Amino acid sequence: MTQKHYRTGIGYDVHQFAEGRKCILGGVDIPSELGLLGHSDADVLCHAIADALLGTVGLPDIGHFFPPNDPTIEGISSLEILRKVGQELALLHAEIINIDSTLIAEAPKVLPHVKAMKANIGEALGLHADQIGIKATTNETMGFVGRKEGIAALASASVLK
Repeated sequence: MTQKHYRTGIGYDVHQFAEGRKCILGGVDIPSELGLLGHSDADVLCHAIADALLGTVGLPDIGHFFPPNDPTIEGISSLEILRKVGQELALLHAEIINIDSTLIAEAPKVLPHVKAMKANIGEALGLHADQIGIKATTNETMGFVGRKEGIAALASASVLK
């Protein structure tokens, strides 16, 4: 019998703000004057989580599975990306234990939307909301985040494989 081990992964993503786009975070359309620019829905939170999960099992990042030059996935929901990542982990017999994440942005405010984000991410990955941590902070007006040019996200994930 093969012994199971706990494994961790880290994910990071950034997307710049753009006019005429939605600001989707954790699958929630956040009211905002500007949205996020990207080939998909540019959900920086889901992308960081996806990369953290892929890292737990040594798979390549989401760009490998969802190349930014593939016209067939333009505008794809990042919740679909998470579903696919969950399927990849299941094929490798990796059980997701928990996810922790931090959004880094001066605006918009995300705290009122965290419960819905957890529900969306949990549904996509087959997790309970208490297995998902979502926090938010600012960059204290420093750097591109501080100048309100975009949003960054960090995520860590643990699996049992």
